[in-house]
Amino acid sequence: MQLPNKLYSYENSTLDLIPKVLTELQYGSKKVKDLYSIIKPFLDDPTDFLVVMDCLYALRAVEINNNGEVYKCL
Repeated sequence: MQLPNKLYSYENSTLDLIPKVLTELQYGSKKVKDLYSIIKPFLDDPTDFLVVMDCLYALRAVEINNNGEVYKCL
């Protein structure tokens, strides 16, 4: 997880990606691969998507069902 500090600006941190993911899930669930495709232009590395999803899951902001769809819990 990249937090803003002297090396990483807010725009290059994980915290910047969290609202982008939540905005995409605002109007309903999306399949993981579709959500990744939407967020991909904002990522420096594909693993950044996994980090963001881990953060959101740990915060109980998102859940994933058996069909591979991510939905917002907030």
